Amino acid sequence: MSNILRSVKLDFALVRPYVKTICFTMALPAAFAAINRSLLTGISFAMCFIAMTSGYTFSITEKNDMERLYGILPVRKSELVVGRYVYIIIMGLLALIFSLVTHPVILRSLGETVSAFDIASAAAAGIFLFTLYTVFQLPGYYKFGSIKGRVFMYIPVAGFLTTLFLVTKIPAGSSGWFITVLSSPVVLALLAAVFVVVMYVISILVSVKIVQGKEV
Repeated sequence: MSNILRSVKLDFALVRPYVKTICFTMALPAAFAAINRSLLTGISFAMCFIAMTSGYTFSITEKNDMERLYGILPVRKSELVVGRYVYIIIMGLLALIFSLVTHPVILRSLGETVSAFDIASAAAAGIFLFTLYTVFQLPGYYKFGSIKGRVFMYIPVAGFLTTLFLVTKIPAGSSGWFITVLSSPVVLALLAAVFVVVMYVISILVSVKIVQGKEV
């Protein structure tokens, strides 16, 4: 555990010069929320934008040829991978908290009503999108690097749009039981939690396998 925490601290140290850029990135979704008068839109954009910054640590590592440094550190490759995921998740949580605090304030100042349900729904959507992006991105970065690996962030978008298309083609009434199940906030929260955990576990295992198969 201590080695994982050291890895997390190292990643935060690597992105320290980019703090201003990341903060500016978080300001843009607030503008989207104000323009569209939608908390869901603002949070969704915020989580997608912060997910895109996950490549910073990879690009910095490649640019400064730090692979050899990581190779001589007294830390297992699996711990470095888990540490990178923990860092990314922490960044996502910080972005989510910041957006959930600032966006409702902006919208209310514009005369919009923002309920607790709106905040919960936007948070759930943001977590879902962030997970969907990062679980594909990180293995892609580990496999192909910071530039070629970016193409993997478009895979979940295509899958998400395909799913929406297929759902609209389901005959009316045939999916009533499914909608009934999802109408329960408790069931929906549990399903979301299981989805996030399972997807990250699979993604971490894939990334560890990729890294262990590489020679440093």
